Amino acid sequence: MDGRSFSVLATAQGLQAASMILAPGESSGAKGNEHPKSEQLLLVLEGTVVAEVGGETKTLRSGDFVIVPRDAPHVFRNPGSTQAVTFNVYAPPAY
Repeated sequence: MDGRSFSVLATAQGLQAASMILAPGESSGAKGNEHPKSEQLLLVLEGTVVAEVGGETKTLRSGDFVIVPRDAPHVFRNPGSTQAVTFNVYAPPAY
């Protein structure tokens, strides 16, 4: 994952904030669940992200968001020609 960058920005008792950068064509990994005890909110800040959450697929652009329920298999992909930047919140903290 050459272009993928994931950074935890802050952690509190009940939640955690992180950022993710996906290069063009990059994905967050295999569709699975890396945080089975936490819900996730992913907000797209730049670029385009295709979000597969459970059985649904949505194309998200700057300002769009998706909520990933606990235990939901998911993956995020950048189908665009520029990097995608996201802001993520996990409750409770996942990482």
